Amino acid sequence: MVTADVAPRPAHQVSTDARRDLLDWDPNDPQRWDSKVAWSTLWVTTFNLMLAFIIWYLPGALIPTLGTVTGWDLSESQSYWLLAMPGLTGGLLRIVWMMLPPMLGTRKMLTLSALLMIIPFVGWTWVVMLPTQPSYALLVALALAAGLGGGVFSGYMPSTSYFFPKSKQGTALGLQAGIGNFGVSVVQFVVPWAIGFGMFGLAGQLAHPQNAEPRQVWLQNPGLIFIPFAVVGVVLAWTLLKSVPVKANLKQQFDIFQNKHTWLMTMEYVLTFGIFSGLAGTFGMLLKQQFGPEYLTWVFLGALVGSLARMCWGPLCDRFGGGVWTVVSGIGVAASAGLVLFGQVTVADGETPSLPIFMTGMVLIFFFCGVGNAATFKQMPMIFPARQAGGVIGWTAAIAAFGPFLFSMLFNYLPRTAVFGGIIAYALLCAGIAWHFYARPGAEAKS
Repeated sequence: MVTADVAPRPAHQVSTDARRDLLDWDPNDPQRWDSKVAWSTLWVTTFNLMLAFIIWYLPGALIPTLGTVTGWDLSESQSYWLLAMPGLTGGLLRIVWMMLPPMLGTRKMLTLSALLMIIPFVGWTWVVMLPTQPSYALLVALALAAGLGGGVFSGYMPSTSYFFPKSKQGTALGLQAGIGNFGVSVVQFVVPWAIGFGMFGLAGQLAHPQNAEPRQVWLQNPGLIFIPFAVVGVVLAWTLLKSVPVKANLKQQFDIFQNKHTWLMTMEYVLTFGIFSGLAGTFGMLLKQQFGPEYLTWVFLGALVGSLARMCWGPLCDRFGGGVWTVVSGIGVAASAGLVLFGQVTVADGETPSLPIFMTGMVLIFFFCGVGNAATFKQMPMIFPARQAGGVIGWTAAIAAFGPFLFSMLFNYLPRTAVFGGIIAYALLCAGIAWHFYARPGAEAKS
């Protein structure tokens, strides 16, 4: 039960000294829950979460083209390191943001986050317009700043969980995470389209794609399109959101680490979101390397399918439980990675793998990751008390956010066959854990 440390008052009454705080709020008690407040909070935070994913993956959508622009010289290794940086800060900042909801409240936390995200939006819009490549250190700094979009997730999701009863959290969190994840496919779809025409009379850049004719591009356009939406996100957060006065100091928040299920669910969420985020961040480079830059227009499909699955499976998880779907997710990811691996190992050296096999396997990985994403968000509020559930959601999300960093490093230094073989082994391990602890009849924490 989530309640404030104040005397009972009518449901969702606004206090006089903190006009945006909800008093005597308990979403599991129909008399002390306001569905309109809950759902309006969900839509505002989801809008901002989509923008967060857009800035988190904006460098990854720009970098494959940026390295071909006249005056710029990015090696393949440098490109992978830039792709890795948002994942590194995204994971680290999620550890910070997981602690903010009970310390700042939803409204202050979300408004501050939305304001900070404008900085990397402006930074990436500016730097791509420079006629020659700036210092690599500046590019690294901007890539690190984009990781803020990944970090805020661990504040947004736990905060939203305070507003919904357990019976609706699978649906609510599945919708928020699924629609929020659309930000990945949105930016991957918009960037190839938006860089193809001029806006406001601004000069473009000349790109020299490998094995293709030089062409004019306008890499600043995506930023110019998204910055106004980021400003709207700030205004919505400040004017429409309220906070549940859930209070917990740092010591209280760290008690989640004494529960073994915190660590087990971390493994499961790395399976679902760690692989999703890691492959989403490197999908463009994989397509460009193996099949050519002309196929970058299809990179959005993976994240789109995964996000749709995450959004649609929330109600199914509410009905059948999350544990069984986590098992399905693990088996499905393993089988799909096996299909990609098959396409890689059946070609001779120097030959190009089959594009249909590669795309089918990759899209299926994203699909089953989306199913598992919805399932794990249903499980955590069922396994843990309300205050701990928010912390566990934040912690597991923080560790899984290192996915873009991890996969960028793996693809930079290991053969693709080794990476997909590792995905198969890890997915099967997680499926076994989910079955034993959460899904089988008589499971210890059936959820």
